[in-house]
Amino acid sequence: MPKARRAKKVEARRKREFSFRGKSLEELRGMTLEELAKIVGARARRSIRRGFNDETSRFLARMAETPADKTVRTHCRDALVLPAHVGRKVAIHNGKEFKELEVRPEMIGHYYGEFALTRRFEKHSGPGVGATRSSKFMPLK
Repeated sequence: MPKARRAKKVEARRKREFSFRGKSLEELRGMTLEELAKIVGARARRSIRRGFNDETSRFLARMAETPADKTVRTHCRDALVLPAHVGRKVAIHNGKEFKELEVRPEMIGHYYGEFALTRRFEKHSGPGVGATRSSKFMPLK
């Protein structure tokens, strides 16, 4: 495929407007929670129907009253990403520190905890002092 045609396809992909189940971001922002519950996934729909707990409700209220340019810090990992949060900055606690992220439209319907991972990969080196006799002769690298 020639470079010009490939570049044209990439440019066409970039210009695509965001849609969530056929709804634009503006339409999503205009919906009530009950209307949003009908188009999100089963787990998010269940959370909305059961109602939010006190911690999540406080977080959502703080998100509404905080200016858009300020970062909102939270330990509430089980809060849903709502269309009103798109473009905001949120710092989510992962158990050790706060991971700051900007909410994008693709995150709608997911939980904040999904974006601040609590486990990290630990890479181990070679055997150390006190290891078994057979592992003493293994090369370190």
